[in-house]
Amino acid sequence: MTILATTSFFGALSSNPFLVLAIIAGFAASVASGITGSFIVVKRIVFISGSIAHSVLGGMGFFLWLRRTFSIDFLTPLQGAIVAALLSALLMSWVRAKYKDREDTIIAVLWSTGMAIGVIFVALTPGYNVELMNFLFGNILWVSYRDIITLVVLDVIVTGVTLLYYKRFQAVCFDEDQAELQGISVNRIYSLLLCMIALSIVLLIQVVGSILVIAILAIPAAVASNYTHKLSRMMGLAIVFSMAFTLIGIYTSYELNWPPGATIALTATVAYTAALLKRRSAYR
Repeated sequence: MTILATTSFFGALSSNPFLVLAIIAGFAASVASGITGSFIVVKRIVFISGSIAHSVLGGMGFFLWLRRTFSIDFLTPLQGAIVAALLSALLMSWVRAKYKDREDTIIAVLWSTGMAIGVIFVALTPGYNVELMNFLFGNILWVSYRDIITLVVLDVIVTGVTLLYYKRFQAVCFDEDQAELQGISVNRIYSLLLCMIALSIVLLIQVVGSILVIAILAIPAAVASNYTHKLSRMMGLAIVFSMAFTLIGIYTSYELNWPPGATIALTATVAYTAALLKRRSAYR
């Protein structure tokens, strides 16, 4: 039965371009998620990343409202997500530098404010807002060639910035005090890191939606951390794991008729649980 199901899936790949584009999009998103997810896990800033992921709804809702209300056709929810994510990243970096003792409270406020603004503009926008529903819950099967190009461009940006600032990112993630002694501008590098994470979040929203984005962003890196403590190797493994979760998730969703984004995130969760159990048994 499994062989027949696998044959059916790969047969569908040859006749269904949407399925092929979905896998390509998932693989493209895996590159950025593997890189930035490793930084998130090492730096332990999952909460900040979650706040950015949810605040983008405000930008998406605002841009969609502008597009529908004033017929500005070149504006898209994706552009709004990029703007909102970058603004949130810079704002959180500033909050961390100025109000570190109240960082968690202010981040929670920004999280809820972004969501609230998004909900208000969604309510004000005329028509059925299926675009925002896709961004919220993910609909990788509706990825277009234009989306693929956007994903690849964002991948290039994330990879390029990482190659240029890798040692400084690494120093800030592991020991900020030591980084300052080395003459590194910690606040500036931290802001750049958050902006890169923000771009990756927008990229991943195309795959699993803003609600599940943190799962697929952090889990592959968390699984990879069980097999290596070297940051560069963690990134490579995280990319491979993310691609594997994407492929398995799309295959499972195709066979069971489940939502692809949620299935990909669930696949990653199962893999993480298995890795934890394996690690626990190894210590016994």
